[in-house]
Amino acid sequence: MKPIGLFFGTFNPIHKGHLAVANYFVENTDLEEVWLVISPHNPFKNKAEILENTHRLEIVRLAVHNRPKLKACEVEFELPTPSYTFNTLQHLRHKHPNNSFVVLLGQDNLSHFDQWKNHQAILDKHKLYVYPRKGADPIPKPLREHPKIEFFNAPEIHLSATTIRQKIQNDENVSSLLIPNTLHYIQSQKLYR
Repeated sequence: MKPIGLFFGTFNPIHKGHLAVANYFVENTDLEEVWLVISPHNPFKNKAEILENTHRLEIVRLAVHNRPKLKACEVEFELPTPSYTFNTLQHLRHKHPNNSFVVLLGQDNLSHFDQWKNHQAILDKHKLYVYPRKGADPIPKPLREHPKIEFFNAPEIHLSATTIRQKIQNDENVSSLLIPNTLHYIQSQKLYR
């Protein structure tokens, strides 16, 4: 079984913080690849703020272009919305029976993991690799000590996609926050304006 990490996100847009976390997991764990699973547009979020799926997919593809162990994954675009991680994992296990999937999760999401749809069923079949997030709520003891949940000292993401979008709107320089080819695409398509 080939171990694959799944890093879920809106990636609106993907930035250097996301890539630092994904790189950390392929370089410092047993994972052979990390797939960046792009969440489809959430009907409850402000549509004006979230780019169309095709743009976000292209931006992620450009960001991982020269990183053979990182892949853009649009699997959730094919599934019914709202997308639940449980359903996505079930679909991926069926589609890729020779892979074992590990969910990469920020500490902030782990605090509320027991509220996820079928969270116990997720843990029955998958490991969770947890990375630190500032300001995360305390993690319940059963999750802190769960044998399928491992904590890693991955880089903390101090960047926020919201901040990047605001800076682009204000014509501020974001070249230190984004990979050059993704920035070029965003500028050439006049995105987030």
